[in-house]
Amino acid sequence: MSYLPDPSPTPNSVQRVASALRTTGWICFWTQLVLWVIAVIIQLFAILVFSRGTAGTTASTSGIGGGLVFALIGLGILGFSIFQAFGYTRLARRLKAPGITRPSRGETFKRIRIGLTSNLSGMAVTLLASEAINGILLAKAISQPRGLFSPSGNLQDFIQPLDFFVVLANTHTILAHFVGIAGALWLINRIYKN
Repeated sequence: MSYLPDPSPTPNSVQRVASALRTTGWICFWTQLVLWVIAVIIQLFAILVFSRGTAGTTASTSGIGGGLVFALIGLGILGFSIFQAFGYTRLARRLKAPGITRPSRGETFKRIRIGLTSNLSGMAVTLLASEAINGILLAKAISQPRGLFSPSGNLQDFIQPLDFFVVLANTHTILAHFVGIAGALWLINRIYKN
């Protein structure tokens, strides 16, 4: 790849791809960022409430146990995916800029493929988190005492509102990864049409 200026005007097909990259990049960036912030706040709230729980309470009875690790990994991968979506807007700027060497179609596709791969892996990890959390909630629901009071006297035997916060945070993370996947697939389609 040479770094010599490209004096030729930007072809219409490149302008269309740059416009698609810019628009999709900003849509994915802001949508994923908002969902990420909401999910992080919910997860932090759940962790803080869980850490203040009664002594002797285990993570498996709180509904957030093993799935919490996967959920946090999914949020970390989502952070990288947000960075990739912002990178689409910078790539669009490089494609439109006169006087610099434009990225090739292969380089553009490689950047989109990295974003797609990160969103797919993040969604897979977050789905594992959801499976673990939902399994814990199902176990709690099945073993939940039928009366008003728990035989052990432990309030954690009941499904708590905190459990639903964790499910909601995972749902937000999955939706954010889906937005990134849909955006990357749409961009790949636009690149190959031009």
